[in-house]
Amino acid sequence: MYKRNLFVFMLFFVFIQLTAQQKLSPKATVSVITCGPGSELYTAFGHSAFRVYDPVLGIDKAYNYGTFNFNAPNFYLNFAKGKLIYQLSVTNFNRFLRIYQYENRWVKTQELAINTSEVQAIFNFLENNAKPQNKYYQYDFFYNNCSTKIEEIVKIILKEKVSFSNSHLTSNKTHRDLIADYTKNFKWSKFGIDLALGSVIDKKATKDEYKFLPDYIFKAFENATITSVNGKKQPLVKKTRLILSEKKIKAPYNLFSPFNTILLISLLILFISYRNYTHNTRTKFIDFILYFVTGIIGVVVLLLWFATSHTATYKNLNFLWAFAPNLIVAFILLKNRVPKWIIIYNKILLLLIASTLIIWILKIQVFNIAIIPFLVALIIRYSYLIKFRNRLSSSKK
Repeated sequence: MYKRNLFVFMLFFVFIQLTAQQKLSPKATVSVITCGPGSELYTAFGHSAFRVYDPVLGIDKAYNYGTFNFNAPNFYLNFAKGKLIYQLSVTNFNRFLRIYQYENRWVKTQELAINTSEVQAIFNFLENNAKPQNKYYQYDFFYNNCSTKIEEIVKIILKEKVSFSNSHLTSNKTHRDLIADYTKNFKWSKFGIDLALGSVIDKKATKDEYKFLPDYIFKAFENATITSVNGKKQPLVKKTRLILSEKKIKAPYNLFSPFNTILLISLLILFISYRNYTHNTRTKFIDFILYFVTGIIGVVVLLLWFATSHTATYKNLNFLWAFAPNLIVAFILLKNRVPKWIIIYNKILLLLIASTLIIWILKIQVFNIAIIPFLVALIIRYSYLIKFRNRLSSSKK
């Protein structure tokens, strides 16, 4: 029984090895797959993959660099630290399509105008890359993802024969602008993104940096050229096909958008501040909540900046209005009488908010528009606390 199982295992091992080194027929093709955005945030930016099709040998594979393992050790910790590991997975193309059909997402393929040896070279590269010892890579949302891998691999195989001119790009967008184009229907997620990501994404993206998005990889290949045997340049894409189309679904209006929700909260803060002013009182729990929440946000912003490897969370100037020390001051403000130094402290907070607005105007960092009413509420509340504490000092005299 043991010998028979060993023999079966050896046959299976030999079969796998032969498959990895399989020679494709002259009719084999390589295509770039581009998938449209989905209804969940993690699908909002679309997807890219490779397809290798050989009708003679019955091969039809999708090579997908956009997969990860939730069950991997320390998955959530690595995600938070910016050390998320992605992998290349291989599946049957029809099985790959069924997922996108279920999610109502369009799928297009671009068959590459490359010769038999180049098709074989890309196939060999992908098969080798899919081996357990090679399939993992360090993911980066902007610079090393399922989309950037496509051009990278084509350049590795075709070298100087292929040319991506990027002349079709006429806009001058930042990474934040590019993200905003795809998160219009995910307002709360966009709000969170704008809080978490720093000023590094407010610089103008280079034309190559647009390609972290599958749509721009599609356009790049659409406009790329390859040098033929006779030295003439021709389009890199031989044929474009729409494999799946989507059914248009209108996004529902969300009454409780970040702006509307924060506006209501800010109006409540302003109303309480007005009542406090007319009655010469101070509502302690409002002060505690304001300072505690802004302090927590500030701590998270600084941790993402200094304690992780995320390339997009550096130099996050949200810490100016979301001031981390507020987390400690919040508990001091629970006392009936607050120390006199709170006057100077609140003046510093007002200067930091003014700095935030100047930075915004100069576009050093672009903040989410939903924080405008909250900043107004903070300015009013901080100013009132200065006035209230001055009154206490005057009354003691």
